[in-house]
Amino acid sequence: MAESATYLYAITRDTGGGTTPELTGVAGTDVRVVTQAGLRAYVSTVPLEQFDEDALRRNLEDLAWLEVTARAHHEVVEAVARTAPTAPVRLVTVYRGDDHVRHMLGERAGEFEGVLDGITGRAEWGVKLYAASGRPDDQNGGNDTDQPGGTAGAGTERRGAGTAYLQRRRSSLRGREDARRRALARAEQIDATLGGIAVASRRHPPQDPQLSGRSEWMVLNGAYLVDEDRGEEFAAAVESLRTPDVDLHVTGPWAPYSFAILETP
Repeated sequence: MAESATYLYAITRDTGGGTTPELTGVAGTDVRVVTQAGLRAYVSTVPLEQFDEDALRRNLEDLAWLEVTARAHHEVVEAVARTAPTAPVRLVTVYRGDDHVRHMLGERAGEFEGVLDGITGRAEWGVKLYAASGRPDDQNGGNDTDQPGGTAGAGTERRGAGTAYLQRRRSSLRGREDARRRALARAEQIDATLGGIAVASRRHPPQDPQLSGRSEWMVLNGAYLVDEDRGEEFAAAVESLRTPDVDLHVTGPWAPYSFAILETP
């Protein structure tokens, strides 16, 4: 049984010119090129002890290993994308060997050419919108810590205190619901504005706060495919959409992961 496998990062056209960047990939391996059918695959030879089926099952649950591997993978993709239109491949896509990669390139050349046609001259921008209030899973009733009841006072006083508490509670809930509606409407407005500049857009699910590192509610997690000559216009549009009540976070331009990532067996 082979003790190594071929790890695939990304696919570009094989133009026959230019130089291959010297890159270090996952697990500290050198990145090299496999060509077939007018396409160029960027790959590494990786140890099976880390990348066979059983090892991956364990490693993908190891957050430290996953973070290091994902960073190395994305650094290779970004470096390649600076040299040519690049279709990224999903993290930890592993083949039995180079011949298997060549077979895949030849079999799916038309599909890959179509993907590369769609991203040539374009880049991905990411926009996240955070709202400070109105989070849908906030159930603690805000800062209203007063509780009705207690043993002091007559029954009428207790009933009066209870009524006041419920009124404050209802007012707090209405305030959060209004804030939630405003935040969602703002997200729709921003997405529509930026989508009008972009060639294509995607709405990703909001990130878990543990992944985003933010405690605020993520109202929008958008990706936008933008023509390179409209990048400054897109960035300026993001700036014009900032308001004190929300926080807009923009990243990019990047390789178009959301629009070109290839599903490979």
